Amino acid sequence: MAEFSTSVVDKGDISVINLSGYLDAHTAPTLENNFTELIDQNHFKIVVNFEDLAYISSAGLGVFMAYIEKIRDNKGDIKLTNMNEKVYNIFDLLGFPLLYEIFKTEDEAINKFSESDGIGTK
Repeated sequence: MAEFSTSVVDKGDISVINLSGYLDAHTAPTLENNFTELIDQNHFKIVVNFEDLAYISSAGLGVFMAYIEKIRDNKGDIKLTNMNEKVYNIFDLLGFPLLYEIFKTEDEAINKFSESDGIGTK
């Protein structure tokens, strides 16, 4: 089985989930646990850094769809960053850029949260 790991780093009121390895049906529960824990702690501003992610399957993509509504209902969002071309192409093929903001760098994604603070969100 391919290796997969996550780490969560809080940067102010924004939580950054760093992904590494292969995100598939066998490893998706690890990421699900990250989202569940953040929601349980009322952390709804989330950046997911894909810098060290080599592969994502449809099961991995499903994790994002499973949590986005609850996070947005709590005036938060999931912003995606640092995708390699292979991973981005999978997201793009399925129309995810219409649903999620995707940034080149983690700092850009974090700054976007700062820009939208104080401005009403849906």
